[in-house]
Amino acid sequence: MADAISTSSISDICFLVQDLDRAIAFYRDRVGFKLRRLAPGFADFFTAGVTLALWQVEHMQSHLHLPPGLTARGGWRTMAAIQVESSDRVRAMHQELSARGVPFVVEPQAYPWNAYACYFTDPEDNLWEIYTWQEGGHANLIFSGEQGPQ
Repeated sequence: MADAISTSSISDICFLVQDLDRAIAFYRDRVGFKLRRLAPGFADFFTAGVTLALWQVEHMQSHLHLPPGLTARGGWRTMAAIQVESSDRVRAMHQELSARGVPFVVEPQAYPWNAYACYFTDPEDNLWEIYTWQEGGHANLIFSGEQGPQ
């Protein structure tokens, strides 16, 4: 599986935000993206390709149990994500990339919003996620407009 990343598509770009409501209003009302999903601390929008997501920094830090200091070095502002087909694939990619020396900040695990994911950083501290939705898809939704823009 030497090409785990090179054969995977980037599925999401996530901006890490301090004020989720303000960011949603900007992207929905000013930029014009249609809201797709809203959950506590999280929102995403329809685009023609890659998902644009917003994740509130406090929510991310509390749920990922990040080591102290990692987010304080200037703070992560964005995260790229790769969605894969299964938790087995998340674990396999984690194992392969770890063997190559990729530094993971969070090991593969299940999350309350029904995702199974792990997180790593590059030499410039850019944050990456490898994830899959578990059975039933995204949980804890406040709003879902999965049908897409009309």
